[in-house]
Amino acid sequence: MVRSCAPRAAALLCALTALLHHSSPSPAHVPVLLWSTHRSQWNPDTAVHEGQVVSAQELKVLLQPLFTQNSRTLVLFLQDRLSIDDFTYFSESYGNRNPFQNVQEILQSSPSSLVLPAVDCKATRDLLSVLQESGDWKLTNVTNLNISHLEVNPSNPNLLVVQLQPLSSDLKEISTLEAIAENDKIIGRVTMDLQERGIHFSVIYTALRPSRVSRRADVVAGLRRQLMAAEEEDSLSYPPLNVTTGNSTCILFYASNFSLKANRSVLIDLTNATFLTQNVDFSASECSDSNTTLSLKYTNPVNGISSLEIRFIMTNKFYAASARKWFTLDSVEIVQDGEKSSKFNVSSISAPAEYSFHCQLVGTSNLYPARLVPFNNEEKNWDVFISELQIQGFNIVNNQFSYASDCTGFFTPGIWMGLVTSIILLWILTYGIHMIMQLTTNSRFDDPKGPALSVPQTE
Repeated sequence: MVRSCAPRAAALLCALTALLHHSSPSPAHVPVLLWSTHRSQWNPDTAVHEGQVVSAQELKVLLQPLFTQNSRTLVLFLQDRLSIDDFTYFSESYGNRNPFQNVQEILQSSPSSLVLPAVDCKATRDLLSVLQESGDWKLTNVTNLNISHLEVNPSNPNLLVVQLQPLSSDLKEISTLEAIAENDKIIGRVTMDLQERGIHFSVIYTALRPSRVSRRADVVAGLRRQLMAAEEEDSLSYPPLNVTTGNSTCILFYASNFSLKANRSVLIDLTNATFLTQNVDFSASECSDSNTTLSLKYTNPVNGISSLEIRFIMTNKFYAASARKWFTLDSVEIVQDGEKSSKFNVSSISAPAEYSFHCQLVGTSNLYPARLVPFNNEEKNWDVFISELQIQGFNIVNNQFSYASDCTGFFTPGIWMGLVTSIILLWILTYGIHMIMQLTTNSRFDDPKGPALSVPQTE
């Protein structure tokens, strides 16, 4: 049983208990960590049983103390992926390099805290909307992580939303560890800034989806495809961006993570602004039967950039070889402050005109199946990370994506490895059968009752 954590060491003990004993196999759960500078925020008798999945309604009840406290400064740390297993896996796998050091120390020292090992992903995806509806919050998206310059009036409700660095920016596990460690530093830095200003506050730390899917061995063989289908269906955590002309939809755009990095250092997470709050201007988008441009304009996405426009340029052409029309994403342009323009050529993003296009990872990394190739050296100052991209710019029916043409081909590395291994084994079997067929038996045998068998040397 995981209980509401008491102050000091009990909070950390409670958190570790949750991490060590929780073993839900479902992929639709994420942890939610809460702590506050106020005492007795949660009743010690509040219990979340092992294996229990906290629903959206139950989470709202558990968050009520945050809405009724005297000081209503609330900080929401939102990560793209996080699983309860991450806390033990990364801590145990890398020895003294504990990527959650600040979070654990804060839980230990906070007057009150609560650890929820398993919360329905749908609840965390709608968390920002629930918080906004719960009161007249002053919503501030924190992009410059030094918040000492922010005007925070403790007597008024303040909601600070900190978008943490995405974990899906690389395919290497060590990069995930570094991203988690960097997010842990951000949490510690923001918390310290508020404490130094003498502001009482509460914190929610969670994610939109799990970072790992645990599958039991007894169900993998029979349910692998069903689980994969469920994960794909669950990935659409919010509606796609819908661009209309008149009464018809001409562009649909979706991504689970849409982030840029300027000058290799400044992270610009545009996911919430694009899909959740829709704090984006797409009125400059253009649609036609042969050319479509998706224009996304953001105002003050981070300090130092007053405006940012991202253009996805698509064409629809007829190809005689296939006797059908295909649409391609030809290029992506980034315009900073209306002047500095960067262009990226796009590789491997095309589909039949009646289809949409989907790819798990799209960006500037060489490891991604669909790459954005810088047009020249100036574009190398930008890094682009897009997860679960799905886009369609032509022939949209009923305001929904058409069947998706995926960037992953049928012959994946695993399939090729299986084919090569099968061919080698088949060749060995064929060679063995051939050798066995070459074996011959004696045509004459010695009869002990008769004369000895004489075999001439010529035979």
